[in-house]
Amino acid sequence: MSTFYTRKGDDGTTGLLGKGRLPKYHPRMETIGTLDEATATLGLARSLVQHAALQPILRQTQRDLYGLMAEVAATQENAAQFRTIDAARVEWLEKETDALTETVEMPKEFILPGETQGSGALAVARTVVRRAERRVAEMLAEGELENQALLRYLNRLSSLCFVMELAENQFAQKKTLKAKE
Repeated sequence: MSTFYTRKGDDGTTGLLGKGRLPKYHPRMETIGTLDEATATLGLARSLVQHAALQPILRQTQRDLYGLMAEVAATQENAAQFRTIDAARVEWLEKETDALTETVEMPKEFILPGETQGSGALAVARTVVRRAERRVAEMLAEGELENQALLRYLNRLSSLCFVMELAENQFAQKKTLKAKE
């Protein structure tokens, strides 16, 4: 019977996809952890949203993030073999965002998240995706990553999360509250 632990990380390091290990506090590990958190928050949102049209979008973005995470977890020498995020994936996000945008009223000012459990979870997911975006931007700036599509994908995903939040509120017939009233 296999176990769910390896004990390899007991020394404070984590293995890469390829040769090598890094300290668990290394910026690459922070990026991977934030992407993992983004995937989990999207899963929470998926479990809570009532708008059925959002379900396949959320499932696909979770799958995309696992691919993105694999590329970030790979050594520079083998990152390309794990590459799944490209211009086509970014375009898919844009298409989904544009389609949902046509169905909702876009606010002209900041909003208060939390009209429904699903829309609140989407707001949390958006903020975690934004943090992942900052971590990926840092890695790109430091030359640790090469694929610029990763950054574009996360940027578009945060926008999609916002539009999904609005769509979920509308589906639940809840008024999106303005930050200032």
